[in-house]
This record gives sequence, structure tokens and C-alpha cells, in this order.
Amino acid sequence: MRTGARLPVGLRGYDRDQVDALLERISQALAGGPPISADEVRETRFDIVLRGYDNRAVDELLRECIRELQARAPIWERSRRPRAQPAWLINWIQNTRFSGAGLRTGYDVRDVDAFLARVVAGLRGAAPPVTARDVRESAFRVVLLGPGYDEQEVDRFLVQLAGALER
Repeated sequence: MRTGARLPVGLRGYDRDQVDALLERISQALAGGPPISADEVRETRFDIVLRGYDNRAVDELLRECIRELQARAPIWERSRRPRAQPAWLINWIQNTRFSGAGLRTGYDVRDVDAFLARVVAGLRGAAPPVTARDVRESAFRVVLLGPGYDEQEVDRFLVQLAGALER
């Protein structure tokens, strides 16, 4: 682990003192000192200042640190993935628009919209949560002449949604 590496400085970048303080905490934790979790590192935000560390270089180094911290974490913490933020997911789902099927067959608009409303309600805690498995196993009526969504677009979106819910 190269937490003591020299990082490039740019015109605008992460506050060097803040980055150095976090890297010092990580180094101490990896050397057996006070622990710091991978989630804590992942959630850290830095101020953007003039003559700060290059953002990409710091982000890359912190990804390495997170992998190292996860590898050394107790077994029950290792499998934890970063949780998707429900507010972000809700916004993403509500702002998704599908193309119409046109003259081809498509998924019934009411079925798809109702299912996505159920996912959102679950994320808000107003209904039982919808799991990634539920998303993968979802099925919709197919329409030919009624309002229908493009099947391939909906299927691609559902694959992405299932992946986000797994996190």
C-alpha cells in the first residue's frame, strides 16, 4: 500500500491537508492503529482548493486503500458493498423515460409504470421492498396496438436496476 506516495498537484484539486490527514489515518489503521472502515473512507469528501492534489490521482489511491481495508476487515464486513442511496435510485427511476414500441409489440405501459411505482414505494419504506430478484423475475403483458414501451429498453433498464438494488 502506497499511502505515503507523492500526489500530483494541480491548479484546482482536493485540499492537501485534508487528504494528508485521511491518508495518515489509513496508514495508522493498516499498521494496527485505530481502525478506519472502508465505508468511512468512501464517504469522505474534500474541499476543492487552488493548488490542491489532483482529484483523479487521489481517487485512484483511495480506491486502493479501500480494497486494502476491505481485505483486512473481519469476514462479516468484507462482503458489504457500498449501499445505493435510495434518494438517488428514486430520482433515477422517476426520471427514466422509455420509447414507445411503435408498430411493434411492447410492454404494457400500465404494467411497467405500476411495477416501477412499487419499487419506488419500497425504497421510500411505504411498501415492502422490491429485491433485485423481484426485478429480474418481473413480467409484463405484451401489447400490439395499445400504448407499449420498447421491450429492449425496459429490459436493459431492469438489468441496471437489479444491479443497483443488489448494492
